[in-house]
Amino acid sequence: MRYALFQGCVAQTEQYGCELSAREVLPKLGVELVDLEGSSCCGFLSFHNSSPIGWKYLTARNLALAKKLGLDILTLCNCCHLSFCEVKRDLEADQGLRKTIDETLSIEGLEYGGGAEVYHILEVLHDRVGTDEIAAHVTRPLRNLDLASHPGCYAFRPKVLNRPNDGEDPRKLGDLIKALGADSSDYDEKLDCCGSSISYADGEPSLRIAGSKLKAIKDRGFDGLVTVCPLCFKMFDGEQPAMRSLMGEGVVDVPIFYYTQLLGLSMGISPEKLGLHLSLSPVEGFLTNV
Repeated sequence: MRYALFQGCVAQTEQYGCELSAREVLPKLGVELVDLEGSSCCGFLSFHNSSPIGWKYLTARNLALAKKLGLDILTLCNCCHLSFCEVKRDLEADQGLRKTIDETLSIEGLEYGGGAEVYHILEVLHDRVGTDEIAAHVTRPLRNLDLASHPGCYAFRPKVLNRPNDGEDPRKLGDLIKALGADSSDYDEKLDCCGSSISYADGEPSLRIAGSKLKAIKDRGFDGLVTVCPLCFKMFDGEQPAMRSLMGEGVVDVPIFYYTQLLGLSMGISPEKLGLHLSLSPVEGFLTNV
């Protein structure tokens, strides 16, 4: 398994634990990561509404770079994966748009040409590596822990596009958590949004959305929340002090983890190599007990 790694903007500029842990664990599972030299932002967050053609060009350009390498793309971000899937659909349906994009790409000696295929990290871990293979690499099982899975909205929505997870009952992340020896109970709020999509427009409602989910997770006795999406992680991990200022002290103090960080811990990799020392949520007590 060999992929062009597309980190996405947030993982490269803020969420270093996302990239660090992915680079640590994936090669140990037989997944070779090749840097996508010259890649840029996919444009989804920056231009999706303000400049649709600019967004589609940026996404198509990254697809063309991967195609030039002869590799498919592995994404770490739910938004980036959705962006790639939307643009591939639009370019296949609109030949005029595709001609415009290819004419612009030709300035750099690139061609979309159908682009590379795109895989979400959930698909690679669950569908291609497999839970049995992951379990075989676990040397320090995360026993006696119940961890809430948060796949993130764009991992299973919109249903009209091929999403990595089932739209009604997304279980892949929970299955992957169980492969580490932990439990991952279902809970009513599992499909609820983290609120990051509206945080740019109005911060307080987004904090209340995320805070309500974390409160529910704490009230249900979970030992932590696990996600794969850097935008979701950023919201849940970094904004807990702001949530407490709105909802009260002690209401939301939940350890937040990337799945790849927990996978690395279960494989005996040090917390520092997985970027856990960069966490802003209360992970110290958790790390003491695993």
